[in-house]
Amino acid sequence: MPANAATEKNIANRKFHSDSMKSLNDNNNRKKGVGDSDTIIKVKSVIPRKRQELLKWYGWGYKDSMFKLQDGKAMFIGDRYLIGGKCLPHFMTWVNENFNIDITKPPKIPPLPTSFTESRLPGNIRVELEKIALVSVDGLDRLIRAHGQTLKDMSLLRSNSFKRIPDAVIWPESHEQVVQIVQCASRHRFVVIPFGGGTSVSGSVTCPADEDRPIVALDTSDMNSILWIDKEQLLARVQAGIVGQDLEREMRSRGFTVGHEPDSYEFSTLGGWVATRASGMKKNTYGNIEELVVHTKTVTPTGVMEKSCRVPRISCGPDWEHVVMGSEGCLGVVTEVTLKIRPLPEVVRYGSLVFPDWEAGFEFEREVARLRLQPSSIRLMDNEQFRFGRALKTETSWGGVLLDGLKRFYVTRIRGFDAERLCVVTLLLEGGGGEVAAHERRLNAVAAKYGGVPGGAANGEVGYTLTFVIAYIRDLALEYDIVAESFETSVPWGRTLALCRRTKQRVRDECARRGITHFLISCRLTQTYDAGCCIYFYFGFNTSSCEDAVRVYEEIEHAAREEILASGGSISHHHGVGKLRKEWYEQTVSEPGRRLLLAAKKALDPDNIFALGNMAFGEYTPDETLKSKL
Repeated sequence: MPANAATEKNIANRKFHSDSMKSLNDNNNRKKGVGDSDTIIKVKSVIPRKRQELLKWYGWGYKDSMFKLQDGKAMFIGDRYLIGGKCLPHFMTWVNENFNIDITKPPKIPPLPTSFTESRLPGNIRVELEKIALVSVDGLDRLIRAHGQTLKDMSLLRSNSFKRIPDAVIWPESHEQVVQIVQCASRHRFVVIPFGGGTSVSGSVTCPADEDRPIVALDTSDMNSILWIDKEQLLARVQAGIVGQDLEREMRSRGFTVGHEPDSYEFSTLGGWVATRASGMKKNTYGNIEELVVHTKTVTPTGVMEKSCRVPRISCGPDWEHVVMGSEGCLGVVTEVTLKIRPLPEVVRYGSLVFPDWEAGFEFEREVARLRLQPSSIRLMDNEQFRFGRALKTETSWGGVLLDGLKRFYVTRIRGFDAERLCVVTLLLEGGGGEVAAHERRLNAVAAKYGGVPGGAANGEVGYTLTFVIAYIRDLALEYDIVAESFETSVPWGRTLALCRRTKQRVRDECARRGITHFLISCRLTQTYDAGCCIYFYFGFNTSSCEDAVRVYEEIEHAAREEILASGGSISHHHGVGKLRKEWYEQTVSEPGRRLLLAAKKALDPDNIFALGNMAFGEYTPDETLKSKL
C-alpha cells in the first residue's frame, strides 16, 4: 500500500476511535455562558416509532385528520387545524366546477396490506445489527419507510406494488451507533438509506428498483435529543432525527425559537432539512437552513466529516459543510447539527392584503423585496388559489382571505375588484410591538401604490395556517380519481411573470392534447429575495379519460418543467433533485459540476453504501480499486 494511502487509513481509523471523545470535547471546549444548559434533553416525539399508529399509512399527515365527502357535503374532520370539525358548504361547488367528479361513488380507500416482499437481509447481518440498535423486518415497518410523498410513491403505496422496499429498519439513538451501522454496512456491502420524516417529494428516499444488495432503512427518529443549549451565544446542538414540531415546541418552552417552518414541518426532520437544503415560510427573519446551520456532524463510509471548530464563519477553502447540505442522503448520515436560535418574538401579527390582479400583487412583492421590507412571511396567491381558499370557507368566513361582508362589499363594489381576477397576499410579522406596527404601516403604504387594500389580521392567519391543510387535499383527490401534485422553482424577478404565464399555458396545452377537460393549474409566490422569488405551481386533473393517470401526470409535469427551465427558472428552489428531477441535474450544474459531485462520492462513499441513486448518482459504479476505509 502506498505510504500516503496508509496514512489516510490510519487517520480515518483514529478519527473513528476518538469520535466519542470529540463529542465530549465539543461540550467541554465551549465557553459556558450564564444560563447555559448542558443537560441532554431527551425529547418525547409526538410521532411514535410505529408511525402507522398516528399517521395515515397510505397518504399525508395524521390519520384522524382528513377531508371527507358525505351526503353531498364536505368537511374536514379532526381538531388539529383551524378548519377541523367544520362543514365546508362551498367546497363541492368548487370541486365540480374544476373536476366534475361523481361523488355518488364510494371513495377508493386502500386496505392495509397483509403481504410484503420477503426480507433479503442475511441472518448473520441482522444479528450483528441487533447488537447495535433496535431492528425490525416487519413488512409494514419496511413498507412505510420505502417511500416519500410523490404522486408515484402514493400510487405504488396504495397498490402495494413497490418493486423494492427496505429489507430491514434500524433505529439508532446516537451518533456512535450510526458509526457502527455504517461500519457494518461497509464490511458486508449492504445499502443504507437514511430515513427521517418521509416527506420527500423528489423520490429521494424511494428504494432503487434494481438494487440487488440488501437495503437497510436507517430511521433517525430515535436520535431526537437536544444535546445542549447555549443561551448566551444563541446556539443549540441537536440530534438530526428530531421532528420540526418537536424541536420548536421544546425551544418555545424555554423562550426560544428556531423559526424554520417548511410546509412539512409537522413531520419532517432537522436532518432532512439539511440533506435537502430546505427553506421555511419564515425565512425572511430566520433564514433558510444553510443560514441557520453553524456546524454539522456527518457519518460517511470513509470517516466522520465535521469542522474542528465551531465559529460563525471560516475562510478555509471550499466549505465542505455545503457538500453535506443538499446531498440527499447519498454521501452519509447527518447525525448532529448546531443551529442558531432566537428569543421568542414579543409580538406575532398576521395580516392580509387584497390586490386587483396577479400583476399588481407581484409588483407589490417585488417592491417590498427591493426595499428589503419583507416581514417573516409574505406570500401571494393567484386568483385560482384565492378561489380554492373560498371553497374552504366555513359559515363564518368569506374568500381565500376570509373577508367579512363589509370588506367584501368594499373590495368588490366600491374598489371595483373583479372576484375572478383579484389576488391576495398573506403576511406574518414578528418583533417588538412598536416595530411590528411600524412595519405593517409601511407595507400598507407600499400596497396602496399598487392598488392593494388591507384584508385583515384574522384572514392572514387563516391563509397562513391553511398551508398545513392543503397537503391533505391530494388524498381526497385520489379517492375520487383525481391526481394532483405541486412543483416549485426559483426565478429572477424580471422573468417571473412570463414564466408563470408560459408554464400555465403549457399545462393547458398539454391537457388539451390529451383530451383532458377538467383540470386546475394555479400558482403562488412563496419566498422573495433581492434577485428573485420562489413560485409554487399546483396542478390536478380528472383521470376518467386516462388509462395510466400517474404516467400522464408525470408527462405533463415534465413538459411544465421544461417550460420553467426555458423561461429562466431553476430545477428546484427547495424540494431538491432526488430521482424525479435528475435528468436536468447536469444541465443545471454543468458537466464539471457533475464530475465534482461524483468525485465527492468516490472520496466519501467509494463502495456506494448510500446507493439512493439521486442527482447524478444513478450512473455511479463503485470503484473496486478504492475500498472503504472503515
